[in-house]
Amino acid sequence: MANTDLYAVLEVDSNATQEDLKKSYRRLARQYHPDTNDDSGAEARFKEVSQAYEILSDPERRANYDRFGSDVGAGGNPFGAGSVQDIFDMFFGGLGGHAQQRRGPQPGPDAEIALDITLDDAAFGATKEVTMTLAHRCTTCDGSGCAPGTSPITCVECAGVGVVQRVRNSILGQMVTSMPCTRCNGIGSRIDTPCVDCRGDGRRNETTTLTVQVPAGVEDGSTMRLSDRGPAGLRGGGNGRLFVHLRVQNDSRFVRNGDDLHHEAHIAFTQAVLGATIEVPALRDTVTVEVTAGSANGTVHRLRHQGIEHLHGRGRGDLYVHLVVDVPTGLDDTTEDLLRQLAEHRNEPVLEASGGLFHRRKAK
Repeated sequence: MANTDLYAVLEVDSNATQEDLKKSYRRLARQYHPDTNDDSGAEARFKEVSQAYEILSDPERRANYDRFGSDVGAGGNPFGAGSVQDIFDMFFGGLGGHAQQRRGPQPGPDAEIALDITLDDAAFGATKEVTMTLAHRCTTCDGSGCAPGTSPITCVECAGVGVVQRVRNSILGQMVTSMPCTRCNGIGSRIDTPCVDCRGDGRRNETTTLTVQVPAGVEDGSTMRLSDRGPAGLRGGGNGRLFVHLRVQNDSRFVRNGDDLHHEAHIAFTQAVLGATIEVPALRDTVTVEVTAGSANGTVHRLRHQGIEHLHGRGRGDLYVHLVVDVPTGLDDTTEDLLRQLAEHRNEPVLEASGGLFHRRKAK
């Protein structure tokens, strides 16, 4: 890709951050992945995007590309884009044992799914079931892709190795590079009589229900990586990874801060003045809070070990109860008269019951 604008391939500008590169690559990879795109040119575009991201996601290779206009190899390799092993092969035997290692079926791609959970699930952990459509190994051919009673034939392009070598000229002479065989997709074999159920892929899409163990202490936006739970690979390849993105639903009772919970408890001003015993919600029950006499608005009570379980350790966070003193409105005559007597007793000036709003009387 020496003469290709790698930034244009990834549809970003040269000032793109690593996060911008990753987002663009993931979008383009989904768009052009051969498993989800029937366009004949999708596979070549997918490989081009993947190679561009491989170079630009490596800070050192990106710096070399920005400076020289081409990828000079990881670590600033001055001998070209070939790997160190390619150079050893050229000088010490070329087609050595390393180049002859067969690649074989590759694992399936990764898959993603969003899972909504409650705050209780996040606090204590939960077992959840998710239903999704994934590529599973074909049971008719057991993933081989061949019709029953037949077997794969060695690929003539790569002689069953799964990789092909290309020779190019450089200032040091001929350079030998290895790359996956495009005829057999790096598997090393081809199928003359494909399975009628999977059409030679060795896998079929099926809707299945998966069990997901949500650990205690997870937060909103956490991602679980489940190895070997993703789509099956082509022609007997292993399963890819499944990424489960957790979305914790809001709970009107609490505000979460790390492993601690915060709750607003509304009390009457008489309870704040005289003290009271109140019940407040915890995650799975209620707890008692002693409101001391003379508590001000905003007073906080800390209830230990009533919060979220710690994700990577023992114990739980705390529950903080914030007192909110409610001032009564719409008083009936009796209540208003009692309050005025109290104000008069405490020699506190208040507004007149009738007349101008700005008239005040002073207790005798």
